[in-house]
Amino acid sequence: MKRQWWKEAVVYQIYPRSFNDSNGDGIGDLNGITEKLDYLAELGVDVVWLSPCYQSPNDDNGYDISDYRAIMKEFGTLEDWQRMIQEMHKRGIKLLMDLVVNHTSDEHQWFIESRKDKNNPYRDYYIWRSGEKGEEPNDWVSYFSGSTWEYDEDTEEYYLHLFSRKQPDLNWENEKVRQEVYDMMIWWLEQGVDGFRMDVINMISKVPELPSVSQEKGYKFGGQYFLNGPKVHDYLREMNEVVLSKYDTLTVGETPGVTVEDAKLYSGEDRHELNMVFQFELMGVDHQKGNKWDYKEWCLTDFKAIIRKWQLGLADEGWNSLYLNNHDQPRQVSRFGNDKEYRVESAKMLATMLHTLKGTPYIYQGEEIGMTNVAFKNINEYQDIESINMYNEASKQGTSEEELLAKIHQRGRDNARTPMQWDDSEHAGFTTGQPWIKVNPNYEQINAMKSVGDKNSIFNYYKQLIQLRKKYPVFVYGEFMELLEESEELFVYTRTFNDQDLLVILNFCEKSIDFCVDDKYLDHKLLISNYERNKLSIQSKLSLRPYEATVYYKSNN
Repeated sequence: MKRQWWKEAVVYQIYPRSFNDSNGDGIGDLNGITEKLDYLAELGVDVVWLSPCYQSPNDDNGYDISDYRAIMKEFGTLEDWQRMIQEMHKRGIKLLMDLVVNHTSDEHQWFIESRKDKNNPYRDYYIWRSGEKGEEPNDWVSYFSGSTWEYDEDTEEYYLHLFSRKQPDLNWENEKVRQEVYDMMIWWLEQGVDGFRMDVINMISKVPELPSVSQEKGYKFGGQYFLNGPKVHDYLREMNEVVLSKYDTLTVGETPGVTVEDAKLYSGEDRHELNMVFQFELMGVDHQKGNKWDYKEWCLTDFKAIIRKWQLGLADEGWNSLYLNNHDQPRQVSRFGNDKEYRVESAKMLATMLHTLKGTPYIYQGEEIGMTNVAFKNINEYQDIESINMYNEASKQGTSEEELLAKIHQRGRDNARTPMQWDDSEHAGFTTGQPWIKVNPNYEQINAMKSVGDKNSIFNYYKQLIQLRKKYPVFVYGEFMELLEESEELFVYTRTFNDQDLLVILNFCEKSIDFCVDDKYLDHKLLISNYERNKLSIQSKLSLRPYEATVYYKSNN
């Protein structure tokens, strides 16, 4: 396993709209990020992944791009961006930009041209089809509800949009489209960018015939025809050859529906595609039949089995990205921990897991202070297109408001998008204006100012974990082996690298659990714990308190 800087890095994701507002308009911006770089340097992160900051009409919060080389006016200017990246680099922090190239906005100049007429040179930049007897070309359902096809009156054809109707899919079969994308990537890399997080990158190749899923009425998920499509690896190898191979970058692909075997193809070092992918299997552990809105109780054995499969599957080929939340997921402490009486302990326990597994950890803004899900009282307080569409559609079918809000409280993407909680002043110090979305009311108790100043805080625990990861190569490169696979309370594993051994013991429940330690670990010493422990040496019987995490270490040197 080759040593690489991006394996050893810790990445921090910023959702710019919600991070820090420097000018009082209620919307986070680039100058707001620059103001907070000392906070990120103090935490110790190596890379910032910035969610889209390009010009956009914001139908899907910036994932609908109308100009790839311009900065969203609400976020600032290209000069603001240049100052921000200079200040990051001064502090030894690299910048990962979001690359959204499965689709553009319908307000992008390419699409404006494309829809003018069928002979326009840009027509083939997108996927146009004529319908069958007044019906859509196929029966695929959009990720944001309804059909994936939108009829265009002027040219009397439909265009494909896997997401919102304002996000038409690009036609990657067209070599000109690919060249436009590569030119744009080179432009950003020449501006100093250190890599890309690639939005739904495994959707760029579709089965050319775009077949329907079945003959039955209704819209259906057509993923078998656009996830990991026939030419996706050809396109990524071409992208690597033309662009990425010429720069020292970190690349991570967002890839819904990938298996371990798929991930090896995307991230194998000899494949020359990407460094790593975000897989979604762990994020589906509490979904019924792949539907995020239908909750099922998750159990620890299922959770561990998914992690084990990926840890072992990518042990020698490819690389894992490690995350428990992001801008599309609920807050990790509300989902996998206990956001009430054990919020601090369970947040630290989850952090311990994130930083002691093999792979590159991704921290989502606010995770390091233990921010929680929010429960707004009515649908008008939510902003996310996905939640609002689901609510409107299910309301029409008779589902009660109470049930729908409960689902959104638990699963909705706005849980991750409420403003960063900086201090206990009005609007949590995020803005002097009216925030674009309400702040979580618990900001007076949960905020960065309180956390940075408290040596026992979640923030300072994260800082410690990041320092340990930098000091001991076993955290990054160690071989993973799980113990107690059948336990529904404990997640216990070892990491081994050269002469270094780690033993990680995590209690995932709100009661005390005893763990009998095998004699071969009795010479390990305590490295970090989220509770006070009197003894540095391990005992033959450990009593673990609710959500306790302990990491023991031994060097055979």
